[in-house]
Amino acid sequence: MWGIFRVLLFFTILCLAVHLESDAFLVCMNHALSTEKEEVMGLCIGEVEASRIVHIHSVIILRRSDKRKDRVEISPEQLSAASTEAERLADSTGRPMRVVGWYHSHPHITVWPSHVDVRTQAMYQMLDQCFVGLIFSCFIEDKNTRTGRVLYTCFQSAQAQKGSEYERVEIPVHVVPREAIGKACLESAVELPRILCQEEQDTYRRIHGLSHLDPVTKIHNGSVFTKNLCNSLSYAFKQRKNRIKINQSDG
Repeated sequence: MWGIFRVLLFFTILCLAVHLESDAFLVCMNHALSTEKEEVMGLCIGEVEASRIVHIHSVIILRRSDKRKDRVEISPEQLSAASTEAERLADSTGRPMRVVGWYHSHPHITVWPSHVDVRTQAMYQMLDQCFVGLIFSCFIEDKNTRTGRVLYTCFQSAQAQKGSEYERVEIPVHVVPREAIGKACLESAVELPRILCQEEQDTYRRIHGLSHLDPVTKIHNGSVFTKNLCNSLSYAFKQRKNRIKINQSDG
Protein backbone atom coordinates (compact mmCIF):
# COMPACT_ATOMS: atom_id res chain seq x y z
CA MET A 1 0.00 0.00 0.00
CA TRP A 2 2.78 2.41 0.91
CA GLY A 3 4.51 1.61 -2.38
CA ILE A 4 1.44 2.65 -4.40
CA PHE A 5 1.10 5.83 -2.33
CA ARG A 6 4.77 6.62 -2.89
CA VAL A 7 4.29 6.31 -6.67
CA LEU A 8 1.19 8.52 -6.60
CA LEU A 9 3.09 11.06 -4.55
CA PHE A 10 5.87 11.07 -7.14
CA PHE A 11 3.35 11.72 -9.89
CA THR A 12 1.84 14.75 -8.14
CA ILE A 13 5.07 16.73 -8.37
CA LEU A 14 5.42 16.37 -12.15
CA CYS A 15 4.67 19.35 -14.36
CA LEU A 16 1.23 19.55 -15.99
CA ALA A 17 2.10 20.88 -19.44
CA VAL A 18 4.81 22.51 -21.53
CA HIS A 19 4.31 25.61 -23.69
CA LEU A 20 7.06 25.69 -26.32
CA GLU A 21 7.33 28.95 -28.24
CA SER A 22 7.42 28.50 -32.00
CA ASP A 23 10.81 30.15 -32.52
CA ALA A 24 12.41 27.84 -29.94
CA PHE A 25 10.64 24.92 -31.64
CA LEU A 26 12.14 26.02 -34.98
CA VAL A 27 15.68 26.06 -33.57
CA CYS A 28 15.20 22.57 -32.10
CA MET A 29 13.90 21.28 -35.44
CA ASN A 30 16.76 22.80 -37.42
CA HIS A 31 19.28 21.32 -35.00
CA ALA A 32 17.67 17.87 -35.10
CA LEU A 33 17.67 17.88 -38.92
CA SER A 34 21.31 18.99 -39.16
CA THR A 35 22.60 15.40 -39.02
CA GLU A 36 21.02 11.98 -39.45
CA LYS A 37 24.03 9.95 -38.29
CA GLU A 38 24.27 10.96 -34.62
CA GLU A 39 22.03 12.39 -31.96
CA VAL A 40 22.24 16.10 -31.14
CA MET A 41 21.26 17.87 -27.95
CA GLY A 42 20.56 21.20 -26.33
CA LEU A 43 19.13 22.87 -23.24
CA CYS A 44 15.84 24.74 -22.84
CA ILE A 45 15.55 28.10 -21.08
CA GLY A 46 12.28 29.43 -19.74
CA GLU A 47 10.19 29.78 -16.62
CA VAL A 48 7.86 27.65 -14.51
CA GLU A 49 4.49 28.84 -13.24
CA ALA A 50 3.25 28.06 -9.76
CA SER A 51 0.66 25.84 -11.49
CA ARG A 52 3.56 23.66 -12.75
CA ILE A 53 3.25 24.76 -16.38
CA VAL A 54 6.65 25.10 -18.05
CA HIS A 55 7.19 27.87 -20.62
CA ILE A 56 10.18 27.42 -22.96
CA HIS A 57 11.29 30.73 -24.49
CA SER A 58 14.66 29.83 -26.01
CA VAL A 59 17.16 27.00 -26.38
CA ILE A 60 20.92 26.64 -26.25
CA ILE A 61 22.59 24.37 -28.81
CA LEU A 62 25.28 22.27 -27.16
CA ARG A 63 28.57 21.33 -28.77
CA ARG A 64 29.23 17.57 -28.72
CA SER A 65 32.63 16.45 -27.56
CA ASP A 66 31.83 12.82 -28.35
CA LYS A 67 29.60 11.95 -31.31
CA ARG A 68 27.52 8.83 -30.81
CA LYS A 69 24.76 7.33 -32.88
CA ASP A 70 22.52 6.56 -29.92
CA ARG A 71 23.80 8.58 -26.97
CA VAL A 72 24.15 12.21 -25.90
CA GLU A 73 25.68 13.59 -22.72
CA ILE A 74 25.56 17.02 -21.11
CA SER A 75 28.65 17.98 -19.14
CA PRO A 76 28.48 19.93 -15.85
CA GLU A 77 30.37 22.76 -17.57
CA GLN A 78 27.70 23.03 -20.26
CA LEU A 79 24.93 23.03 -17.66
CA SER A 80 26.73 25.77 -15.75
CA ALA A 81 27.20 27.86 -18.90
CA ALA A 82 23.50 27.46 -19.71
CA SER A 83 22.58 28.65 -16.21
CA THR A 84 24.75 31.73 -16.74
CA GLU A 85 22.98 32.41 -20.05
CA ALA A 86 19.61 32.02 -18.32
CA GLU A 87 20.66 34.60 -15.74
CA ARG A 88 21.66 36.98 -18.54
CA LEU A 89 18.27 36.56 -20.19
CA ALA A 90 16.55 37.06 -16.84
CA ASP A 91 18.37 40.38 -16.40
CA SER A 92 17.52 41.56 -19.92
CA THR A 93 13.85 40.49 -19.87
CA GLY A 94 13.02 41.02 -16.21
CA ARG A 95 11.52 37.52 -16.03
CA PRO A 96 12.61 34.58 -13.85
CA MET A 97 14.44 32.62 -16.55
CA ARG A 98 16.25 29.39 -15.77
CA VAL A 99 17.21 26.09 -17.38
CA VAL A 100 13.91 24.18 -17.48
CA GLY A 101 14.71 21.19 -19.68
CA TRP A 102 16.78 19.47 -22.34
CA TYR A 103 16.15 18.21 -25.84
CA HIS A 104 17.81 15.71 -28.15
CA SER A 105 17.17 14.03 -31.47
CA HIS A 106 16.33 10.45 -32.41
CA PRO A 107 17.39 10.07 -36.07
CA HIS A 108 15.80 7.06 -37.79
CA ILE A 109 14.33 5.68 -34.54
CA THR A 110 11.16 5.99 -32.49
CA VAL A 111 10.28 9.19 -30.68
CA TRP A 112 9.87 7.43 -27.33
CA PRO A 113 12.71 7.80 -24.79
CA SER A 114 15.07 4.90 -24.20
CA HIS A 115 15.79 3.46 -20.76
CA VAL A 116 18.94 5.59 -20.68
CA ASP A 117 16.90 8.71 -21.53
CA VAL A 118 14.44 7.95 -18.74
CA ARG A 119 17.22 7.45 -16.19
CA THR A 120 18.97 10.63 -17.31
CA GLN A 121 15.71 12.54 -17.00
CA ALA A 122 15.18 11.17 -13.48
CA MET A 123 18.63 12.43 -12.51
CA TYR A 124 17.78 15.96 -13.66
CA GLN A 125 14.47 15.86 -11.80
CA MET A 126 16.34 15.29 -8.57
CA LEU A 127 17.70 18.81 -9.05
CA ASP A 128 14.47 20.33 -10.39
CA GLN A 129 11.12 18.56 -10.13
CA CYS A 130 9.68 20.41 -13.15
CA PHE A 131 12.67 19.72 -15.42
CA VAL A 132 11.39 18.27 -18.72
CA GLY A 133 12.83 16.35 -21.66
CA LEU A 134 11.98 16.84 -25.34
CA ILE A 135 12.73 14.34 -28.11
CA PHE A 136 12.59 15.03 -31.86
CA SER A 137 12.36 11.92 -34.02
CA CYS A 138 13.45 12.75 -37.57
CA PHE A 139 14.40 11.14 -40.87
CA ILE A 140 11.43 8.77 -40.51
CA GLU A 141 9.71 7.84 -43.77
CA ASP A 142 6.00 7.08 -44.03
CA LYS A 143 5.81 3.78 -45.93
CA ASN A 144 2.42 4.63 -47.46
CA THR A 145 3.07 8.16 -48.71
CA ARG A 146 6.86 7.84 -49.08
CA THR A 147 7.27 11.20 -47.36
CA GLY A 148 9.40 12.15 -44.39
CA ARG A 149 7.95 12.75 -40.95
CA VAL A 150 9.16 14.52 -37.85
CA LEU A 151 7.64 13.56 -34.50
CA TYR A 152 8.23 15.15 -31.12
CA THR A 153 7.29 14.40 -27.55
CA CYS A 154 7.83 15.74 -24.04
CA PHE A 155 8.34 13.49 -21.04
CA GLN A 156 9.34 13.21 -17.42
CA SER A 157 10.35 10.22 -15.30
CA ALA A 158 8.46 8.56 -12.49
CA GLN A 159 9.43 5.66 -10.30
CA ALA A 160 7.81 2.42 -11.39
CA GLN A 161 5.45 0.62 -9.05
CA LYS A 162 7.75 -2.39 -8.91
CA GLY A 163 11.47 -2.19 -8.29
CA SER A 164 13.72 0.82 -8.42
CA GLU A 165 13.43 1.47 -12.17
CA TYR A 166 11.88 4.57 -13.69
CA GLU A 167 9.26 4.86 -16.41
CA ARG A 168 8.37 7.68 -18.75
CA VAL A 169 5.39 9.94 -18.21
CA GLU A 170 4.25 11.80 -21.31
CA ILE A 171 3.75 15.52 -20.71
CA PRO A 172 1.39 17.51 -23.00
CA VAL A 173 3.36 19.97 -25.13
CA HIS A 174 1.84 22.92 -26.97
CA VAL A 175 3.67 24.98 -29.60
CA VAL A 176 2.83 28.64 -28.98
CA PRO A 177 2.87 30.82 -32.14
CA ARG A 178 5.06 33.92 -32.28
CA GLU A 179 4.91 36.69 -34.87
CA ALA A 180 8.71 36.95 -35.13
CA ILE A 181 11.74 35.02 -33.97
CA GLY A 182 13.14 36.31 -30.69
CA LYS A 183 16.68 37.62 -30.31
CA ALA A 184 17.85 34.71 -28.13
CA CYS A 185 16.53 32.09 -30.56
CA LEU A 186 17.98 33.98 -33.53
CA GLU A 187 21.40 33.97 -31.87
CA SER A 188 21.13 30.20 -31.29
CA ALA A 189 20.13 29.62 -34.92
CA VAL A 190 23.12 31.64 -36.14
CA GLU A 191 25.42 29.63 -33.86
CA LEU A 192 24.38 26.27 -35.35
CA PRO A 193 26.69 26.27 -38.44
CA ARG A 194 29.66 27.39 -36.34
CA ILE A 195 29.05 24.64 -33.76
CA LEU A 196 28.71 21.98 -36.46
CA CYS A 197 32.03 23.07 -37.99
CA GLN A 198 33.74 23.10 -34.59
CA GLU A 199 32.55 19.55 -33.92
CA GLU A 200 34.04 18.37 -37.22
CA GLN A 201 37.31 20.16 -36.47
CA ASP A 202 37.52 18.63 -33.00
CA THR A 203 36.99 15.13 -34.39
CA TYR A 204 39.56 15.61 -37.14
CA ARG A 205 42.23 17.05 -34.83
CA ARG A 206 41.75 14.25 -32.31
CA ILE A 207 42.21 11.56 -34.97
CA HIS A 208 44.92 13.41 -36.90
CA GLY A 209 47.02 13.64 -33.75
CA LEU A 210 47.36 9.86 -33.45
CA SER A 211 51.01 8.91 -33.95
CA HIS A 212 50.49 5.50 -35.57
CA LEU A 213 48.63 6.74 -38.66
CA ASP A 214 50.40 6.39 -42.01
CA PRO A 215 50.43 9.24 -44.60
CA VAL A 216 47.76 7.66 -46.82
CA THR A 217 45.37 7.29 -43.90
CA LYS A 218 45.97 10.91 -42.90
CA ILE A 219 45.20 12.07 -46.44
CA HIS A 220 42.01 10.00 -46.43
CA ASN A 221 40.97 11.44 -43.06
CA GLY A 222 41.57 14.94 -44.39
CA SER A 223 39.31 14.24 -47.36
CA VAL A 224 36.55 12.92 -45.09
CA PHE A 225 36.90 16.00 -42.89
CA THR A 226 36.55 18.32 -45.91
CA LYS A 227 33.50 16.39 -47.14
CA ASN A 228 31.78 16.52 -43.74
CA LEU A 229 32.56 20.22 -43.39
CA CYS A 230 31.05 20.96 -46.80
CA ASN A 231 27.94 18.94 -45.94
CA SER A 232 27.45 20.93 -42.73
CA LEU A 233 27.84 24.25 -44.53
CA SER A 234 25.62 23.11 -47.39
CA TYR A 235 22.80 22.31 -44.97
CA ALA A 236 23.12 25.73 -43.31
CA PHE A 237 23.15 27.61 -46.64
CA LYS A 238 20.19 25.61 -47.95
CA GLN A 239 18.12 26.61 -44.92
CA ARG A 240 18.87 30.29 -45.44
CA LYS A 241 18.18 30.06 -49.17
CA ASN A 242 14.76 28.53 -48.48
CA ARG A 243 14.05 31.21 -45.88
CA ILE A 244 14.88 33.99 -48.36
CA LYS A 245 12.54 32.44 -50.96
CA ILE A 246 9.71 32.29 -48.42
CA ASN A 247 10.30 35.90 -47.37
CA GLN A 248 10.29 37.04 -51.00
CA SER A 249 7.06 35.18 -51.76
CA ASP A 250 5.38 36.63 -48.66
CA GLY A 251 6.50 40.12 -49.65
